[in-house]
Amino acid sequence: MTSTFEQEVKHGDRFRFGENWQRFLSVLNDERIGEAEKSLKQMLEIEDLHGKSFIDIGSGSGLFSLAARRLGAKVHSFDYDTQSVACTQELKQRYFPDDSNWTIEQGSALDTDYVKSLGQFDIVYSWGVLHHTGAMWKALENASLLVANKGLLFIAIYNDQGGKSKRWLRVKELYCSGIFGKTVVSSLFIPYWILGGLAVDVLKGKNPVTRYSEYKKSRGMSRVHDWFDWLGGLPFEVAKPEEIFNFYHVRRLELKKMTTCGGRLGCNQFVFIQGT
Repeated sequence: MTSTFEQEVKHGDRFRFGENWQRFLSVLNDERIGEAEKSLKQMLEIEDLHGKSFIDIGSGSGLFSLAARRLGAKVHSFDYDTQSVACTQELKQRYFPDDSNWTIEQGSALDTDYVKSLGQFDIVYSWGVLHHTGAMWKALENASLLVANKGLLFIAIYNDQGGKSKRWLRVKELYCSGIFGKTVVSSLFIPYWILGGLAVDVLKGKNPVTRYSEYKKSRGMSRVHDWFDWLGGLPFEVAKPEEIFNFYHVRRLELKKMTTCGGRLGCNQFVFIQGT
């Protein structure tokens, strides 16, 4: 699996998400963790996860596995990227060393046999991951296999913007093509975002610093680290909300809650319930 991952990176087909997550861990603090917990409670409409099993498909930095564990869940985390697995293990070591209620391993959401071997869970979580697998619909299918009866599936999938999404794909492909493409894309977009944000804040009489300091209220994330995810995040697929709804409806997963990005760039969030 590791050799396949490295080949995909070498050929410009995959972004090193884990490398970006390792940098993110340097800014992770209790406030960000609290915001991550808050976002889980809001979307799942719960106060805690005591007595619940939770699987994090594509655990990335490990932040939401940590949030679920702190809320009381028994957690299983896996990721395709070895550096992401290492990030999740680092957070476990920081906050829950030697905890038998949090297991972490490398695995692929596209490996149906592996997914079936994991059993089923009360909460299946995969935020902004399944559209980065290279076979989104298969990954969505496999995620559904993990949901226990009356269990919840919480996913976030990039919104389909038609031509804009296709242009973003080209940007990501250039970024991942090599050092030249990475330099060109970063040199164009990052100054544009910095200066554009500064101009908007000045015109609105806002403190420009809060654009960055307050961003943590968005699930505990970091604006700067998200920039690199947006620029380089390959593979990259998108879907309209109704496509996700229809896909899971025929699999007996009914929509419980949805938050869209308003037709703009970003992820639509869905919570489905099984067996109702």
